[in-house]
Amino acid sequence: MSDRIDSDAGRDGATPGSGRNLPPLRLHVPEPKFRPGDTADFSDFDIPPAGAQARPDEAAQPGEMRDLAYGLVRVLDGDGVAVGPWDPKLPAETLLKMLRAMALTRAFDARMFRAQRQGKTSFYMKSAGEEAVSIGAALALASDDMCFPSYRQQGILIARGWSIIDMMNQIYSNKGDRLKGRQLPIMYSAREAGFFSISGNLTTQYPQAVGWAMASAARGDTRIAATWCGEGSTAEGDFHSACTFASVYRAPVIMNVVNNQWAISSFSGFAGAEATTFAARAIGYGIAGLRVDGNDALAVYAATRWAADRARANAGPTLIEHFTYRVEGHSTSDDPSAYRSADEASHWPLGDPIARLKKHCIGLGIWDEERHAAMDKELAEMVRDAAREAEKNGILGHGLHHPMESMFEDVFEEMPWHLREQQQAMLDEWKAAGL
Repeated sequence: MSDRIDSDAGRDGATPGSGRNLPPLRLHVPEPKFRPGDTADFSDFDIPPAGAQARPDEAAQPGEMRDLAYGLVRVLDGDGVAVGPWDPKLPAETLLKMLRAMALTRAFDARMFRAQRQGKTSFYMKSAGEEAVSIGAALALASDDMCFPSYRQQGILIARGWSIIDMMNQIYSNKGDRLKGRQLPIMYSAREAGFFSISGNLTTQYPQAVGWAMASAARGDTRIAATWCGEGSTAEGDFHSACTFASVYRAPVIMNVVNNQWAISSFSGFAGAEATTFAARAIGYGIAGLRVDGNDALAVYAATRWAADRARANAGPTLIEHFTYRVEGHSTSDDPSAYRSADEASHWPLGDPIARLKKHCIGLGIWDEERHAAMDKELAEMVRDAAREAEKNGILGHGLHHPMESMFEDVFEEMPWHLREQQQAMLDEWKAAGL
């Protein structure tokens, strides 16, 4: 066997390949289709008609449903009619509850965004255009299933009937804040609502959710876990670690990827969207993968219910990509006009989730424009009154709302000696400074 590696190697000091007539290697750098000043055009998007995707049995093998990771599960057609095998056929009461929760989330977002602009809090993140992702899912899960959200799923708490005053207290970090000002505004925690503490570190909630689901199965419990992340976060190692454990142990977990096209200022191509769908990442792990119209609340509900039934049947995890669009900036600290076309949101082909569900309810004869307008007015007033009540507990700029020593509390069941020493040293410094 020859040790020769290349015909040019070792001849007259030549390096391997130096004599070949080869083009230079190049890196591909993803580039969004539209930049500031461009006119957005999504006409090349492959959007299948509503009702076109098959609905497999919940216990089917992942290899039998590969197409669902590349298609788009849709229920509501252009006329607002629910069609196809994924139609969950929800009763009027559930449809109107879903619509109200979505409208309340949008009203809550609007009020808290305004509060940040008024200097009452330091930070806020809207979920405008993505309300169906959290609320459709929350209503499809059992009330005691554990949710491990990212920072744009406030709709889960609202759909589960959590107090918006409590949420506002946390946003203001005031004396009514159950988290005692330790969390960034919007990083809620509500154990009683099955809502795990939000983390600012990307995708840390994924392995946490898988671990919780594994523990639930190990105990012989009946509760499952669900988790959410943005499409950009799928590039984090935690995402892939979670997929490995979920696949190997068939953990009863639903892993949601919210593909809203943009991370903070980089588009989804930097996380791999140019190569394939995010739902397709499930295939390599042997996990069931669904790609869903994230602006269709009924499709989100149906996909989540399917995945939940699959998990409870011990058939394994499901990865759901919610294909949607971030209408607003990433947060109140972001200016999207600096990196994307100003008219993108108005051209988004999948429409507004609230408008689509409203149209469906009107078509069924259970709703009308007058009642919807009255509901919007009622919710705006309710959120306004809640904000006034929460602001009685304090807002940003009113000084400290919790004792200084509280920053050392609630870490351990019993405070260890070294933290007690640090706490006392801080209090001594505070006193010496005359504060």
